[in-house]
Amino acid sequence: MDSFREKAIASIASDRVGEPVKYTEPLGELFGADVFNENAMQQYLAARTLKQYAACLSERTPIPPELAEEIADAMKAWALERGATHYSHWFLPLTGSSAEKHDSFVEPDHKGGMILKFSGKNLIVGEPDASSLPNGGLRSTFEARGYTAWDPSSPAFIRRGNNTATLCIPTVFCSCNGEVLDKKTPLLRSIQAVSTQAERLARCFGVEGKAVLTLGAEQEYFLIDKRLYFCRPDLVQTGRTLFGARPPKHQQLGDHYFSPIKPRVLNFMAEVDHELWRLGIPAKTRHNETAPAQFELAPVFEESNLACDHNMIIMEVLREVADRHGLVCLLHEKPFASINGSGKHNNWSISIGNVNLLDQGKDPKQNALFLTTLCAVIEAVSLHGDLLRASTIGAGNDHRLGAAEAPPAIMSIFLGEQLSGILEEIETGDKRKKSETRKLRIGVDTLPQLPVDSTDRNRTSPFAFTGTKFEFRAPGASSSCATPNTVINTIVAESFDRIAAILEKAKPEEFNTVLSKVLRDILKKHKRVLFNGDNYTLAWVQEAQKRGLPNLRTTPEALEPLLDEKNIALYEKYKVFTRTEVLSRYEVFLREYKRRIHIEGELSLSLARTVIYPAVMEEINKLTAGLVNCEAMKLTIAGGNARKMIDALSPKLAAMLEECDALESALVNDDPAPVIEAMNNMRKEADALELLVDDRLWPLPKYRELLFIY
Repeated sequence: MDSFREKAIASIASDRVGEPVKYTEPLGELFGADVFNENAMQQYLAARTLKQYAACLSERTPIPPELAEEIADAMKAWALERGATHYSHWFLPLTGSSAEKHDSFVEPDHKGGMILKFSGKNLIVGEPDASSLPNGGLRSTFEARGYTAWDPSSPAFIRRGNNTATLCIPTVFCSCNGEVLDKKTPLLRSIQAVSTQAERLARCFGVEGKAVLTLGAEQEYFLIDKRLYFCRPDLVQTGRTLFGARPPKHQQLGDHYFSPIKPRVLNFMAEVDHELWRLGIPAKTRHNETAPAQFELAPVFEESNLACDHNMIIMEVLREVADRHGLVCLLHEKPFASINGSGKHNNWSISIGNVNLLDQGKDPKQNALFLTTLCAVIEAVSLHGDLLRASTIGAGNDHRLGAAEAPPAIMSIFLGEQLSGILEEIETGDKRKKSETRKLRIGVDTLPQLPVDSTDRNRTSPFAFTGTKFEFRAPGASSSCATPNTVINTIVAESFDRIAAILEKAKPEEFNTVLSKVLRDILKKHKRVLFNGDNYTLAWVQEAQKRGLPNLRTTPEALEPLLDEKNIALYEKYKVFTRTEVLSRYEVFLREYKRRIHIEGELSLSLARTVIYPAVMEEINKLTAGLVNCEAMKLTIAGGNARKMIDALSPKLAAMLEECDALESALVNDDPAPVIEAMNNMRKEADALELLVDDRLWPLPKYRELLFIY
């Protein structure tokens, strides 16, 4: 009788690629069709109202109640015309995913009929349960009241199901006491903090305007067939394979990266793009990634808050569309051992008006401002690399960081040889390196045009300058972009603040001298964080230790900086978090980590004892029966081979069962480290058994099937 695994493979083999979804709307009309954006507002709002709304956003002032009422009425009319029956406050709690509660527009008119109602109050505020979502002790079980509040800087949108349409309103989430319970509010606070300090700094160079932070988030993910997925309880429960031997062929030939996309996957990608375009998300790039069954989607850069919201929607759309195509989208950072994991490359940049502070322009003032911004980021990463690492925590990402395809847990900066050389000259004043493309003086009137893209990129660096932006490569695929960007904004705000305070006091005739000294001092104190080499090597780990750079390899270690008084003071100074909000996050994230490890441990134990052990015993029994028959028939060679196989299987099975006992004991305690160690030891033995047991008896789909049959 065929196993579930064999039936799943046979079913996939008999499939034909389905017809792609066909769209009749022209692409120009499709983009943003389900977003209450400026174009929609122009059709549904009076010009006076729209102008007042735009002024509130520009000046960062609250929306007046009467204005909210007009917007709510227009938003309702727009949503109803597009088939919406419900509305929802869409927010980002500390679970790591989005949350929503649907309310219908329908209300009884008390005459046997109904009315469709959506007021300014419905738009501005909602009331979900604040104690049922992670809060780190900020709310007690009996204190349920919490509030969602409209974020007018991120447009409302419509999410569609098979026969439903819901108006989703991006909101923040807080307790009734105002304590922050989400990921959006700290992001908005940090944007305000760094914008204020960036505008101050830019004014020192004669550059005026509002600060705009932009983000481009590259999203990596895996696709596997749903039929194989449901044969793997570990994937269903934890998002990753707890067992699985490395196949003979995986990614070592480099034949998957940028290879032609299979028709089934291309159909999936096409539908994803159309779904995202309807939602106003500028999906730009799609391609096969390095590992088999791994892919990437990258959008065009957007304003930071909107980009973070859009990335959450991207992850939701990837999962939903995959399901419609008989696939499963895996966003876990390391669903398969021994091959590349999935990250979320966070491309961060900041501008004042039309001037990108990280752009090496032709204007001498802009060059000076660029070098100052560069040094500010260097100082920020040097001082607060621990907080950057804390922004990438997670049980899944611990498997990925430092695993040969991702940067290590050590936070360093790559600038390239050209920029590094220029900064070295600034620090030392050594004019012997002066060349046509390198000038030593920092004076506003004397800085030359700096080279653009003069060095290669460094894919091993966690924080790399890649021309007009910094690419933070350490965040995991399943994480919210809000967390790392909150940290980057806050630590850079501190450096901008410190530098601006010095430059503001400088007399005009002394400005160049003062600036030169500021940059020189930063480089002398913080150049330890600059590294252009291979971050994957043991030599760099040893060198980083000499430089005093932290190497926080596990989530519990990486969370410790949240308890550091200097870090709490930093967050409080820039009003990003209060002390209690920082401590609550430590509690939430540590508890989640322990729970995830405990779930993995319990499932590993169950699979080892109830799935793998019976399969191995069936193989041993089959071999034993064969051995008896061979001995009875005096088939010496065949019998000897059967005995060799039994002798190979038995000690490994015994070792696996011994680790099962160790894991069972470890699960009793609160410490996740022994659980992880026992799981790893048990997996080693189980994966070795997979390579010895009759293929027809092995119950779990193997890597060669999961990664190559889709």
